[in-house]
Amino acid sequence: MKNNKPAQWIVGGIALLLLPFMLQYFGNAWVRIADLALLYVLLALGLNIVVGYAGLLDLGYVAFYAVGAYLFALMASPHLSETFESFAAMFPNGLHTSLWLVIPLAALVAAIFGAVLGAPTLKLRGDYLAIVTLGFGEIIRIFLNNLDHPVNLTNGPKGIGQIDSVKVFGLDLGKRLEVFGFDISSVTLYYYLFLVLVVLSVIICYRLQDSRIGRAWMAIREDEIAAKAMGINTRNMKLLAFGMGASFGGVSGAMFGAFQGFVSPESFSLMESVMIVAMVVLGGIGHIPGVILGAVLLSALPEVLRYVAGPLQAMTDGRLDSAILRQLLIALAMIIIMLLRPRGLWPAPDHGKSLTQKT
Repeated sequence: MKNNKPAQWIVGGIALLLLPFMLQYFGNAWVRIADLALLYVLLALGLNIVVGYAGLLDLGYVAFYAVGAYLFALMASPHLSETFESFAAMFPNGLHTSLWLVIPLAALVAAIFGAVLGAPTLKLRGDYLAIVTLGFGEIIRIFLNNLDHPVNLTNGPKGIGQIDSVKVFGLDLGKRLEVFGFDISSVTLYYYLFLVLVVLSVIICYRLQDSRIGRAWMAIREDEIAAKAMGINTRNMKLLAFGMGASFGGVSGAMFGAFQGFVSPESFSLMESVMIVAMVVLGGIGHIPGVILGAVLLSALPEVLRYVAGPLQAMTDGRLDSAILRQLLIALAMIIIMLLRPRGLWPAPDHGKSLTQKT
């Protein structure tokens, strides 16, 4: 029997390349939903390293998303030049940092924050680890909300605006592009940038999964004491998992800041962390295709349910808040799916458990 995987990959790749042009016929809002879905895929892949591979429940993952977003905001907006006179003297026009510097820098800074979070939690497990990471995420958000005095670094609850759009080889992704008379919108250009980042992240995740590091993480996930007895340095492996996972969040946050052109603390609430964890668990914890499926579904579902919540709100003469109703419908959908598929929509295969017992 012939292997059809290469043909499937080609068909899937062509579909992904043509997707934004098909969505454009229904309006740029749908392309924007696809863009945000790709960013959530990037976040879910990063969290899957921490939760799926190493088995470390992290409820403060949105903090690294915020770090990347604010890093790009400070490096690609006039905020620092307008706030600090000494900085304005050196950079009168502000910092307008290149994409090729921002992406590795966002990954590095977020990874450092991940290691800082991981260091005091090395001996914690389960619920205790979840509570500490949850607190870390909230601390970062509160800092961002209050660092507008005595030194205005983050502009507090007002956020930072006028963030530069991404420029790739002289092409400004924030402006429309006309090719042979065909109009390509800004959100479509961002789609392709995010798609490239997601593809690179998937390749990195697969390489990590099959490497000695990935197998060490999985050994820690299954039984930390046994892993330590086998000679695995569990401390370093845990720190590496936190750092690697956080770097994905930092890159995704930087791209979010460029895409939105504005960042504020409200975008990095606890609910965002919960949704990212739900994406990993709902899709299939530790399984890359499942994680991608969960991220796409949960990021697109709230937008699709707008068309359901609107008519229901009209039927009740506006007594039901559509935003609350959408959250209720999302929660019900998640409960039903998890009852029907407790291991996720696309769970990881059970290696070594395929042999049936002989009677």
